[in-house]
Amino acid sequence: MNKINPSEEISMRILEYIHENPAITQRDLASKLGIALGLTNSYIKRLYKKGCIKIKNLDGKRIKYILTPKGFVEKARLTCNYMARSFNYFKEIKQKIDQTYKAMIESGIKRVVLWGSGELAELCIISSMGLPIKIAGVVSLNGDKKKIFNHTVYTKEEIKDIDFDAVLVATFDEKEIAELKNIDARVFYLWQS
Repeated sequence: MNKINPSEEISMRILEYIHENPAITQRDLASKLGIALGLTNSYIKRLYKKGCIKIKNLDGKRIKYILTPKGFVEKARLTCNYMARSFNYFKEIKQKIDQTYKAMIESGIKRVVLWGSGELAELCIISSMGLPIKIAGVVSLNGDKKKIFNHTVYTKEEIKDIDFDAVLVATFDEKEIAELKNIDARVFYLWQS
């Protein structure tokens, strides 16, 4: 599976934030990125040494970052790479879903409950279109009962009211997956195929 390079993603985000707000502080950058202030400082220094940003001292306390033409090119390159990796990741997930549905169909599964109600569940619903499988319901584990593509969203306690053949795990959250242990059903995982 293609991996997102965290270093490139952080550099891309820093260039984006600087482009949006040249007077942003390193503390604000660290907070937005969810990384330590010292690590943010090392990324800023690296981008400065590469010629992607200029640093202008405004009044001794405040700094303004200026994206250079090389910085704009680097930002575009990193964004393009990020989107390409993300698209490849999406394609791999889609292939896993298709393989899992194929295994389910071969096992005689016709009615499926999706365990999870996030973006992965949405991909599972879209991928089921045109297949001899029906999404019988979606189980939300975070209390959100908003319908997904007109599919009813249930709580885990309500799963007993759904007529289904198997559960397809549509979440990567370990806590949500752990809640499956009390569910008496045939379970399929995307990462098994």
